[in-house]
Amino acid sequence: MSPTAGLGLKPQHYADALAAEDEGLWFEVHPENYMAAGGPRLRALAAIRRQHPLSLHGVGLSLAADADPDPAHLAALKALADRFEPFVVSEHLAWSAWRGVHQPDLLPFPRTRAALDRIAGNIGRTQDALGRTILVENPSLYLPLTGHDLDETEFLAQLARRTGCGLLVDVNNVFVSASNLGYAAEAYLDALPAEAIGEIHLAGHGPDEGGSALLIDTHGAPVAEAVWTLYRRLVDRIGPRPTLIERDDDIPAFAALMAERDRAHGMLTGTPLGTGPCADPRPLPAEPTHV
Repeated sequence: MSPTAGLGLKPQHYADALAAEDEGLWFEVHPENYMAAGGPRLRALAAIRRQHPLSLHGVGLSLAADADPDPAHLAALKALADRFEPFVVSEHLAWSAWRGVHQPDLLPFPRTRAALDRIAGNIGRTQDALGRTILVENPSLYLPLTGHDLDETEFLAQLARRTGCGLLVDVNNVFVSASNLGYAAEAYLDALPAEAIGEIHLAGHGPDEGGSALLIDTHGAPVAEAVWTLYRRLVDRIGPRPTLIERDDDIPAFAALMAERDRAHGMLTGTPLGTGPCADPRPLPAEPTHV
């Protein structure tokens, strides 16, 4: 069966992932964590890849920087993709590196036509180096920037048209950005070109610990009910797409993540929870109370 819903793979869950036999299950990793000549992580990933599809979700290409992607980074990414044959390679619509300095964040930029040209060029260089198309993910935004020429949805649509890349729609990012910047998440999702969407991400968020009204894309909580509602709206419009449950902080037991994964799988396949060949007694995790 083709991939339906998957999980971000964490080292503490290697044994669980290797033992899992759930229908349509796949795993995603950040390639930067596996760009090595050998070692236990690569051995574990190779064993899991023999049983499950993989995707590579990059965080280091800095596509929105005013510079070409680093050739060494591209070469290492290609070597990893050639070895593990992921069904998807994706990156973020953001920048994180400039003149040899790497920032520990995915940073925003004004969506000007010059930026569109530059990022389209960087996507083209990446796709040429890898010999395949990639997906580009919408960012989480916290403060309004000035100087935009294009709405984010139109910017993404033009990138897809100009480069042939696809879109990775992070529904939690849409919810967080819409809350922080004051626009309608539903309208944003409705404006995205359905034919370009190749993958969906679901994750958790939390309130700003500094006391502001901002929501922070923490990847450290269960998927909020409001995000599940947006996800249903998107899938109803565009049809099923491979969907990932992301969790990068406060990592729970594998079974808790699989409960969320099973919910997404049921929504994609039309199989209600607790029925069919994937029936599973794992309870759904409690929803966060801040939404």
